[in-house]
Amino acid sequence: MSVYQTLEALQIRLPGVRQPAAAYVPYAIAGKLVFLSGHTARKNGQPWVGKLGVSLTTEEGQAAARSVAIDLLGTLQGAVGDLNRVARIVKLTSLVNSAPDFTEHHLVSNGASALIAQVFGPKGEHARSAFGVAQIPHGACIEIELIAEMV
Repeated sequence: MSVYQTLEALQIRLPGVRQPAAAYVPYAIAGKLVFLSGHTARKNGQPWVGKLGVSLTTEEGQAAARSVAIDLLGTLQGAVGDLNRVARIVKLTSLVNSAPDFTEHHLVSNGASALIAQVFGPKGEHARSAFGVAQIPHGACIEIELIAEMV
């Protein structure tokens, strides 16, 4: 099944490339690698605000991470033109806005990782880092960046 058939089966419609909120570009291509700038969680078109372990549960964080993955896929499509040109997803870096004693960053980040693996199959299995941070722009609960390789 192609990436687009999988997205259709999951009833996912990809957004366009979101314009950056500051002085950077949404993606940069170096050789066969595509580096996507960090995308923050959004809910109903607004920043998905909250702090894991304070105002949001791990499950809510997973849903936010999944929504970020959908936005990342939209940007990746804008960068490469066709998601079937993706040879593999190389790495995700996940920044979780969390309380100092919150320890489930890896579980929150699974919301994005699971969707990426589901959409791309074995090509979606990736390396990942997940960090807890004191704050993210606009108070968003999670920010994720992605590195992919093109064929």
